[in-house]
Amino acid sequence: MMSFRRAIIFAAFFLTAFFLLRHSQTSNDPEPFSKPPAKSDNSDNDSGRLQDEPMTNSEAGSSDQSTQRAHKVPAQRAIQDMSKMSLYDKLAYQYPYDVETKFPAYIWQTWKYTPANGEFTFRDQEASWTELHPGFVHEVITDQVAVHLMKLLYAAVPEVLEAYNALPQPVLKADFFRYLILLARGGIYSDIDTYAIRSALDWIPDSVPRNSIGLVIGIEADPDRPDWKDWYSRRIQFCQWTIQAKPGHPVLRDIVTRITEETLRRKKEGVFITKEKSVMEFTGPAVWTDTIFDYFNDPRYFNMDQSNSNITYLNFTGIEAPKKVGDVVVLPITSFSPGVQQMGAKDYDDPMAFVKHDFEESERHIGETG
Repeated sequence: MMSFRRAIIFAAFFLTAFFLLRHSQTSNDPEPFSKPPAKSDNSDNDSGRLQDEPMTNSEAGSSDQSTQRAHKVPAQRAIQDMSKMSLYDKLAYQYPYDVETKFPAYIWQTWKYTPANGEFTFRDQEASWTELHPGFVHEVITDQVAVHLMKLLYAAVPEVLEAYNALPQPVLKADFFRYLILLARGGIYSDIDTYAIRSALDWIPDSVPRNSIGLVIGIEADPDRPDWKDWYSRRIQFCQWTIQAKPGHPVLRDIVTRITEETLRRKKEGVFITKEKSVMEFTGPAVWTDTIFDYFNDPRYFNMDQSNSNITYLNFTGIEAPKKVGDVVVLPITSFSPGVQQMGAKDYDDPMAFVKHDFEESERHIGETG
């Protein structure tokens, strides 16, 4: 039987152990969860700029250095109500632009038949792109497949689908398709009747960082003659039969908006193609050129305070080397229009000759319309 003294000692030991154990558990309890600190306004602005604003020439160097110092992880995008957005804003939300991404390794072409069809007559042209771009995804999209592809890519923007389906001529749909596919997926679009002379990996000079460029275009026409208006729609005309772009580029966003809104207006009025409303002005090189110049002079993307005047054809006429404007590289006329034997264009064997366009696609498309 336990003595009274031993009972007191045991009780004291038990109580001490109990209090020590309780104190230990209390001190190790996890702290309550706390909300992360809210982002400052400056942080939001920086994130938006990285995704949606291209750089000017003066900003490219500093941006590259800051990117190397610390790469920002993009914040998760919240779902927004698109019903009250403008068409331009819907496209910006659906296809955000990030100049620092790589150019997608896609080559997009469209025609009535695929290369597997016996009636396909552009095998040499089509093969030249595959041979010079190993590892690229190269797709020749038929008119029938293009309809379903557009439904897949633009289901969230029904106005665009309505406009695409409303276009009454194949040449109009072909023009619209190039802008739509590049806006949504990026890569290279080239008309089916176009040979690749040099790989797209060689189009941009090594001195230009690839993460500062989002659009590569060429000059189609540079008519330095008094009667240029009798032959061309613009003094400088940018080429649209070959375009390289990163998805979501603002130029593509703008031209898709313009064509969509103009198409729906013409659909409502019941008037599409007339002498005053030609294919060139509606979906072709004229509206493409206007859209690019408007972008170059848009204060949303360029600091106009640092410029003495607007960017015009004078900035590009007669150039013989690539010219960088913000996040756009403009190639000289020789690059996409070699061998035309006018306007300063050099021959196909020139180092700056990148593609050879045969002008067959537009003629055949127009021929279909009767």
